[in-house]
Formats: sequence, structure tokens, C-alpha cells
Amino acid sequence: MRPRPQKSPPKPLVEATLEALAISYVGRFATSRGRLAAYLARKLRERGWDGAGQPPVERITEKLVGLGYVDDRAYAEMKSGAMQRRGLGQRRIAQTLRHDGIDEDLSEKAAPNAAERWDAAERLARRKRIGPFATALAHRALREKQIATFLRAGHDLQTARRWTESAPGELPERPETIAAEDWE
Repeated sequence: MRPRPQKSPPKPLVEATLEALAISYVGRFATSRGRLAAYLARKLRERGWDGAGQPPVERITEKLVGLGYVDDRAYAEMKSGAMQRRGLGQRRIAQTLRHDGIDEDLSEKAAPNAAERWDAAERLARRKRIGPFATALAHRALREKQIATFLRAGHDLQTARRWTESAPGELPERPETIAAEDWE
């Protein structure tokens, strides 16, 4: 048996290669400025830098933002909407956007309103078969686990209790604040 030839380590990056990696990344994934910079930093850690001076991560990121390939506002709205459709709450959405490098102003603008938060909680309850979507009334230990599910998903305690304490087949009543916001 012949031994397998060893792979040579990847070549260190130069500016043109780093920019090509960035363009390829934004071509494949919707991303934010922070995520793109983190991706380029990871590639630099993996392969090293062979150019003169510091790697131009910030300059490449700004160039792609200027060209419109990276748009934090659009990314925040897209990510927030996708997470709401999965049944996740405001706290979890804000945490994810913060982790992705979205500034607080954009994060607040993309945050769901009260009616959207209620609808997201309903989707979570339906998906997990909690409260009105369960086959039987949950006992105390199971209800506590269901409340924990809502809290991990980023919903507030009051919303979690409303859904978990609902009898099978009976949707909880929307809070008054949501009903008032719908008409504004």
C-alpha cells in the first residue's frame, strides 16, 4: 500500500483573494456587515495573511456595503421576519440581530410589533402542540416545561402563561394592547 500524499497547507491570503472570498460569500448568503467581517477574520485565522500591512477587512466590507451587496437594514428585516414565522419572540430576535452585528436602531425598527409577537407565539404553540393545540390539558410539570419552551424562544412570561394555561381547543384571548394597536 502506498501512503496517501499529504495535502499542502492552503496559501496565505493576499488582498485580491480576500476580496474574492468576500464577494463569493455575499453571493451565496444574505449577510450583515458584522457577519461578513467575522467571516473574513475567520478566513485570515485559518490561512494567514501574506500581504503588506494589516488585512483590509474593513475596507473590503465597506466596499461591498457601498455597492449594495450588503444591506444591514434589509438583512435585519429578513431575519426578523423569518424568525417570527418560526414562532420566535422579540427577545430572541433582538439577541440574534445583535450577534449578527446589527446596530440597535436597525434592530428596533425590524422588531415585531405586539400583534406580530402574538402571532409568533401562536405559531410556536401550534408547532409544539401547546395549550389550545394539545390533545389534553397539561399537568403542572409539563406546563412548566412548556413555559420554558416559550421563554427560550424569546417570549415574555405573561404570553407563555396565557398559551400554556389555555384548554385544548380554546384559543387565549388577545391582550387589549394588541387589539388597540391593530386599529392604529
